[in-house]
Parts: sequence; C-alpha cells; structure tokens
Amino acid sequence: MARIKSSILVAAITRLASQQNGAAYISRRGSEEAGAIFIALYDRVARSVSLYEPAPQSLASDENIDRDSRAFTLLGEGLDDLALSERFESEARFDPDFWVIELEGVSIEALDELVTVI
Repeated sequence: MARIKSSILVAAITRLASQQNGAAYISRRGSEEAGAIFIALYDRVARSVSLYEPAPQSLASDENIDRDSRAFTLLGEGLDDLALSERFESEARFDPDFWVIELEGVSIEALDELVTVI
C-alpha cells in the first residue's frame, strides 16, 4: 500500500479543524507528494504551542504502526513564536520541502483519530 500524499493529509487535517469548530492555517506549503508535516497546536489561553513532528521511521516501526500511515511525536510543549521560528529555520536548512499546519481549537485526541500520535 502506498503512503498517503502530504497534500491529502494536510487537507484532511484542515477539514478536521473545521469539523471541530476550530481553525487551521497552512503557514508553509511543502512537497505535495512526501513533504514532512509539522503540526502546531495553539492554546490561546496559555499563549503557547505544542509542536508535533513526523515520528522517525524506526520509532514508528517499534510501536507496530502501519508503515504506510503517518505518525507524529511531540517535539515540544509551551513553545512561543520565537522557538517555533527558530525550529522552522533550522528545518528549512535541512529539508526545505516541509509543511507547517497551525491548529487552534482542535484537541490532540481528535487529531489522534486522524493520524497516529506517539
């Protein structure tokens, strides 16, 4: 089975936000086919962000996750805009084809039903 295209998964995540009465903003568009996807979950009350990154393939396989699915791990909690900016600048030097989706009003539990969060 082929792995789902990044652009399709991003569209599904933005639709999930809409269904949850939340908001989604694609702040960086990456490769349509296989660009890495970063998910920033905003907590406006705490004025912080939880950032999820693609899980390493070795970690995903250790957890017996379907190799064709997308899995994410928590990179950091309580981050501010400066920390996010620095992280994405670093990522851009390594791999410029990544996506960034900013979500507000979406629970991690709802997101976990769509993608695997480990």
